[in-house]
This record gives sequence, C-alpha cells and structure tokens, in this order.
Amino acid sequence: MQKEYRIARATPLEGGRRSALDADEIVTAALKRSGRRDFADLSFLLPLRRLIAACNAEGNLSTFGRRVVRFDVLRCLKNVLELDAMEEEQPEVRSRPLERPIFITGMPRSGTTLLHRLLLQDPTAAAPLVWQLVYPYLTRHGQFGARLRRLWVGAQLQLMQLIAPDLNDLHPFSIEAPEECSELTAQVFQSSRYLATYRVPTFQRWLEGYGYRNAYRFHRRFLQHLDVQMPDRRWILKAPDHVFALDDLRAIYPDARIVFVHRDPVRVLASVARLTEVLRRPFTRSIDPAEIGHEVSSLWNDGAERMIRAADGPESILHLQYRQILTDPIEAARAVLRHAGRTLSAETEAGMRAWLSGAHNAPKHGSARRRYDLAMFGLEPQSLRAQFARYTERFGVELEWQKSSGSWV
Repeated sequence: MQKEYRIARATPLEGGRRSALDADEIVTAALKRSGRRDFADLSFLLPLRRLIAACNAEGNLSTFGRRVVRFDVLRCLKNVLELDAMEEEQPEVRSRPLERPIFITGMPRSGTTLLHRLLLQDPTAAAPLVWQLVYPYLTRHGQFGARLRRLWVGAQLQLMQLIAPDLNDLHPFSIEAPEECSELTAQVFQSSRYLATYRVPTFQRWLEGYGYRNAYRFHRRFLQHLDVQMPDRRWILKAPDHVFALDDLRAIYPDARIVFVHRDPVRVLASVARLTEVLRRPFTRSIDPAEIGHEVSSLWNDGAERMIRAADGPESILHLQYRQILTDPIEAARAVLRHAGRTLSAETEAGMRAWLSGAHNAPKHGSARRRYDLAMFGLEPQSLRAQFARYTERFGVELEWQKSSGSWV
C-alpha cells in the first residue's frame, strides 16, 4: 500500500520562517521533484525521522543550518529515487556480484587516506568518487549536462571551503577524489557523518541500537549501480565507520577483506575533535568544545574495544600500523593486496611510486605535523593513555605521547 506523505504546516517563527524541519515534508518534496509516487524501499524513513527529530531538539541549528540539512536530505533522497528508476529499467543491476571488496578501517587520522589512494593507483581498482556520490548516473545527462553538474558539485565544495576554511587542511576534498563510505551510508541516514556535522546525541545512541544492516544493503546496492558503469573493477573502500558495524558489514559482504589501521588514540583524538568542531560550526548557534572532546573520546574508546573483540574473533583481519604506512607505503599496499588474494603487479607498483613522488598528489600525513590542544576539548593525555591502554597494548601501538616528557614523539 502506497504511503501517503503528510505536508507539514509551517510553524511561524521570526519573519514567518519555519521553526522546525519535517521529515515527511522533505520526503514529499523529493517525490514531487522527481515526478515519482513512492520509494521502492522505505527502510530509510525511520532513521530519517530520528535524525530530523534530533536536529530539531538538540542541534541548535541556525537558519542556515536548517536549510543545509533540508538541502542535504533532498540530495540524498534524489539519489535513492534515481536508483529506483534505474532498477525499473535494469532490474538485473541488483544481482550484480561484487567479489571480495576490501574495507580499510580502524583508528581515524591514521594514514588510511594515503593507503587508500595509493591502492587506487591500480587501474583495475575503484572506489566511489565525490561526484559519483552526488550524481551516480552523471553520463545520462549528456556531455553538457554532465559538465554543468560537475561544476555544481565543485561549487558546493567551494562553498564549504568558504564557510569552513580550515576543513580542507583537515580533510581535503575535490570532485575527483575517492570518498569515504560514510558519505554513501549517509544517503539512507545511517552514518557517522551526521554525528560529526550536527549535534545529535540521541540520534547517535538510537543508531547504535538500531544497527547498520539496512545501511550496508544500500551501500552494496549503490556500488552495484557504479559497477555497471565501471565493470571489471575491484572495489576498495575505506571509512573509520566500519569499525562500528562489522557484523552488519560481513552479513552483506560475506567475502569482504577487512584491514585495520592502528595509531595512538592520544595523538589523534584532538584532531578528530577539531574536525568535528570545524564541521559543526557553520550550522549551529553555539559550540561546546569540551562536549565534543567527550563525544569523540567515548566514541573511539568504544571503537577500540570493538577492534579488540574483532581481532580475537575467528575472522581474518589484516592489522597495519600508522608508522608502517608512512615508512613503507608500497609494502603496506602489497600486504593489503596479499590479504585479499591479489598481487601487486610491476606496472601498478611503478604507478604507485610515481604517484608518491608527486608531492602535490600524496596526502601529507607525515609532514603536516599539526598540533591540536587536547585541553581545549577537555581532554587530558594521561587519562586518555589509561583509557586506551587495552587497545594500545593489544595491538602494540607506538605511543606518540610520552608521559615522562609531556610531549609528542
């Protein structure tokens, strides 16, 4: 039975503006814009309603923030509807195999971007690119239409750089860059991307209990649509998010090859907190750095414990250290491919070395020695060291903060 979506009645605010977002109103608007009557799969609806409720109740969104949330949700729903339409024309897309994808995950700010982009120098490898996550079927719009849409994606990235000028230093963006899976699962509103961009603690707690099974069903579905357009590729994915959804990931990708990258949490948490602050600031009326520090330290303490449990389980996981990636990235890439039953060809290795030699291409993980003040986010190194001791001892993680000297290695 088709769902009838309610059009929300605007609640007056200053100047007659809407005081709150309404999930059903946004869904109705997406259907109207697409000219479709319904969605093929409504599993996204409950997470969307929970997200919007949290944004309204806790996000302390500015007027600009509310508009950005609505725009973002509409963009995601547009893509879901486009996949629905394509599957009516080509139902075989949903049965397309995706064999032994590689998922790179682990502690954030740990060199995974460098490793991921290095592996993608193999011309037979693929990952979702930024523009594909906005327009999964760009080529259907013709050459002129595709060019306009690429320009539109670029304009959105430039706007984000204007309103959050520190963002590109923390997480570089470009329309041709491979993007993390958190942007893919965000399209069905089950992603840590929302937790980083908006203050939505009740949504985070709800999502932890709800799980990510439907998110990974959509993840696979989206990749199948990209795979139709880029056949004979080997998918290499990455996101810290995967740590929190390993059971759901394996249920949808039973032959996935998992890679954990480890790094000293005390070294990275201030950077994670700073990224969260930079992402949230343009959309909210106020920021509490200490609250952000508590959020990210609690989240990644949970993530560390999950990695310990996963490592003690029966599944084979490749473990790499941050320092390994920095000192010998080619060998780290070789280890990942070996873990997936693949080999590093001489041609691909040459391409990797050429890419690494281009200083403007490779992410500057090792050279950009940024310093972020833990105290600014209410965090204290010795307390964090004790909090994460099980993790650092279990995986032999190099400690980059020395208690005796009170300084970074």
